[in-house]
Amino acid sequence: MQKITPCIWFNGRVEEALELYTSVFKNGKIKKVSYYGEGAPMPAGSVLTAVFELNGQEFMILNGGPHFTPNEAVSFVIECNDQQEIDHYWDSLTANGGSESMCGWLKDPFGVSWQVVPKGLGDLLNQKDADKSQKVKGALMQMKKLDIAKLKAAAE
Repeated sequence: MQKITPCIWFNGRVEEALELYTSVFKNGKIKKVSYYGEGAPMPAGSVLTAVFELNGQEFMILNGGPHFTPNEAVSFVIECNDQQEIDHYWDSLTANGGSESMCGWLKDPFGVSWQVVPKGLGDLLNQKDADKSQKVKGALMQMKKLDIAKLKAAAE
């Protein structure tokens, strides 16, 4: 059983976020949804919280209003097996209002930050040969969406 569940504060658009996340990630599923009742700070019948699962990891969304917004201080890392997987997550999460950042970081249409990285990136960045490591870091710093072939070429 998972002991820690990330909870993401939203201001509306919860249903859209659930649809995006559970459609983009394999085995994505909504597990539980609760709704505001009469007299609550949000309209009765609107989503209060939702628990969903992405590739075995549970998350919670709280529809809490405009008081807090996601920022880059917290991001979710997606470790990808190949370039096709990087392209899938990158393209899906930046579509419809998402935005690209540097070094594999992006924001989805709801302002949530993600890092889309290839499996083994840490090994490429921390090689015993400091010159090779530096070349990989230099290549990485020039990229938005990460390109595995270019990172590996920099390590050669």
